[in-house]
Amino acid sequence: MSRKYLAFDIETAKILPENFVDLHDHRPLGITCMASWCSDESSAVTFYSKNPDGSPAPQMTKVDVAAFVQHLKTKLQEGYTIITHNGLGFDFVIVAEECGQLDDCRELAMSHVDMMYHFFCGKGFPVKLNAAAKAIGVSKPANVDGSVAPKLWKDGDFQTVLDYVAQDCRLTLDVAEASEQAKKISWITGRGTTSHFELPGGWLTVQEASKLPLPDTSWMDKPWPRSKFTVWW
Repeated sequence: MSRKYLAFDIETAKILPENFVDLHDHRPLGITCMASWCSDESSAVTFYSKNPDGSPAPQMTKVDVAAFVQHLKTKLQEGYTIITHNGLGFDFVIVAEECGQLDDCRELAMSHVDMMYHFFCGKGFPVKLNAAAKAIGVSKPANVDGSVAPKLWKDGDFQTVLDYVAQDCRLTLDVAEASEQAKKISWITGRGTTSHFELPGGWLTVQEASKLPLPDTSWMDKPWPRSKFTVWW
């Protein structure tokens, strides 16, 4: 029987310059909204702060981000496995920075499944969520991505951003469950072919994936170390 998953995703607030090199160079980024989607539920739950008049605030408050962390802890206690795509190296980093609960976020990050990190530990390079999604016949919307979401939110197009962050959760669940059932994650390569990474024991938590043997990266010019994803703690 497959695990009960909870996928979550965040959208950041800061509008970044074009052609930036490293997103983390521009922190703190702020958070406009977040979403979680449980695998046994039919829709996502979205989170954002509100102005006094009830409209969405420019970004989430420290208190509201902390409440989301508590939401994750509660779901963990209810038997859900938290799952993300790059949550270790991004989402949990920003959440910890915004709420100040570093220890709680570190504990949640270590015990959760980060599909990209598991893949990276096995292959030595990352894979994009959309590349894996396309391999199972689904994909992100063509007209919205994380780079334009901050401006959409600032311009008051809140529902588009909320729909987008929820859709990312749904894609994460779709990829997670399809891969678990197939015992492999498939993705569309840059050459347009389909490739696979075996998952004989299903998805591993960050703590478990970190114990995998180091892959051969001798063919890479500048391979990433695993510490790239955990430097924040």
